[in-house]
Amino acid sequence: MIDILFPKLHKEGYRYVVIAAIITFILLLISNFLGILSLILSIWVYYFFRDPERYPINNDNYLVSPADGVVSQISEVDGPKEIGLENKKYTRVSIFMNVFDCHVNRTPASGKIVKIYYKPGKYINASLDKASEENERNYLKVESKDGNELILVQIAGLIARRIVCEVKENEEIKQGDRFGMIRFGSRVDLYFENYQLMIRQNQKTIGGETIIAKKK
Repeated sequence: MIDILFPKLHKEGYRYVVIAAIITFILLLISNFLGILSLILSIWVYYFFRDPERYPINNDNYLVSPADGVVSQISEVDGPKEIGLENKKYTRVSIFMNVFDCHVNRTPASGKIVKIYYKPGKYINASLDKASEENERNYLKVESKDGNELILVQIAGLIARRIVCEVKENEEIKQGDRFGMIRFGSRVDLYFENYQLMIRQNQKTIGGETIIAKKK
C-alpha cells in the first residue's frame, strides 16, 4: 500500500518536486485557496515522475512495451532515415503517453545499444502521425541477443521539452531495463521485424510488462 501511495521517484523528478513544494509553501502564506491549488499541482508533479518497479516476462521470444500509455498507431513503414534504415520495412507501434501516465521508458528485449541519435525538432501533439517526422526525438538502435534489430524512438510532445536518455552506445541491456524518460506528455515508437503482433490499436500498455509481439 505504501508503494502505491508513495511510489519511488525518478531522479529527474527531485528538482521539480522541491520547486513545487517551495512554491506551495509561499502561496499558502498568501492565500489558502492558491496554496491548495499549488498543493494539488505538487502532488501531480510527484506522481508524474514516479518510477515503479516492473516485472517483465524475461523471455526474449517476446517484446514488451517500452512505455505506459495507449497504442495510438500500428503501421507498416520504412525505417527511420535518420539512422539509415529508410530502405527497410518495419512494423511500427506508437504508444502515446498522456500527462497522467508514468513516463519512464523501458527496453522491449535484451540486447546491445548499437546506435543513439538525437534529432532536434518541433513540439506538435505527439499523438499525430507527423510527430514521428517533425518533433524533437531520440533514436536508439538495439541489436537483440538473437540478432534481431529493434528501433526505439523517444518523441517529445506538445508540452514536453526534454528527452532524457540514460543509456550509452555499446551498453548491454536486459528486457524491461529503464533507458530514459520524456518530461510532460510524449510518445515512444517501437520498430521491429520478424515478430508477430500481439497488441491492438487503442489498447492500454504498461511499460516493461505488456507484451507487444512474439517472435515468428
